[in-house]
Amino acid sequence: MRRGVGVLAVLLSVLVTLLPGLPATAAAASLRAEVPLAAAGVTQPTVRLGSRGAAVTSLQRRLATLHYDVGAVDGVFGNDTLHAVIAFQKVQRIGIDGVVGWVTWGRLATPVVPRARHTSSSAAVEVDLTRRVVFLTKAGAVTRIVDASPGKPSTPTVTGAFSVQRRVNGWHRSRLGMLWRPNYFYGGYALHGFTSVPTYAASHGCVRVTIPAMNRLWAQLSLGERVWVYR
Repeated sequence: MRRGVGVLAVLLSVLVTLLPGLPATAAAASLRAEVPLAAAGVTQPTVRLGSRGAAVTSLQRRLATLHYDVGAVDGVFGNDTLHAVIAFQKVQRIGIDGVVGWVTWGRLATPVVPRARHTSSSAAVEVDLTRRVVFLTKAGAVTRIVDASPGKPSTPTVTGAFSVQRRVNGWHRSRLGMLWRPNYFYGGYALHGFTSVPTYAASHGCVRVTIPAMNRLWAQLSLGERVWVYR
């Protein structure tokens, strides 16, 4: 980058020499107009799990503005930010690695904004099994997007229109395992928190989100709330 800045300085001095009638400020502006944004030093650095600083804060704020469940905006790229990035990459259909490089930064600037499939006036939940995310919606608008891991191919998550039938505020042992704060929507199938939420479909049929994510979602879910599950 330092070498590139030096080259730009030389070019600018040559331009001013060749165009003596052009004010230095105008010459500089003309040169900047031809310089790619990367060379102008305005690109964001690559950030990933463990990163800290202003770029992470900018990332978190942008994800929150786009309604991704990012947790605290604190400048620390922790697990909450990781899962928000993964959810964003899933929705954008780009490489799912949890790393925010130039491709992900670019999509953050001009993202695909998902729309709810259903326009219920009340709060509802949509589970997109293809993209492996959960949408919280209200009046047809997506209000929160959460990373999820649904049922694996051998134990797929059921599809259809359901509603939250039962809620347990804590750990609950079911035939599908230990579930944190499960919201049951069809028999033993639930939207729940779990200790492991990989990028792929891995559950026994339920829809997993992280434990911190379920803690944030808990107050937004309720008995009787509509749940749509689709591919």
